[in-house]
Amino acid sequence: MSRLVCLAATVLVAANLWSQPGLRQGNVDAEADAAIRAVLKAQVEAWNRHDLETFMTGYWQSPNLTFFSGGTETSGWDHAFERYRSRYQSAGSEMGTLSFTELQVVVLAPDAALVRGQFHLTTIDGKNPHGLFTLVFRKLPEGWRIVHDHTSAAP
Repeated sequence: MSRLVCLAATVLVAANLWSQPGLRQGNVDAEADAAIRAVLKAQVEAWNRHDLETFMTGYWQSPNLTFFSGGTETSGWDHAFERYRSRYQSAGSEMGTLSFTELQVVVLAPDAALVRGQFHLTTIDGKNPHGLFTLVFRKLPEGWRIVHDHTSAAP
């Protein structure tokens, strides 16, 4: 009988967790989803205008912003901005044309979301970097912002 009680308790706990907003697989708050997608769309548009300053408004302007890419951890908005600038706006560099595909927005809480997707960068030199990214968004007083970016380029 105790196994049955344990099983019933497990089912009740799982059902309770499943019913909690933000904990269901695929649960998406439509307003948050639209706002986050708007941030990403604005970033793509800014990038494709070669406007790195506006692109960076999608990120939390804080020393606590984290960015993982290419085995390197960058902390802080200023450092992330300089990293982008040196890689894509320095002599011999090209920003190219950016697109995001396969976007999946998972709202975790009223002020937190996880975004997964793919990036594709088309350049005139034919290198065309692409890969995967995972972003953590937080809803801040200034709106939804990326607080953590983990990007991995495909080989």
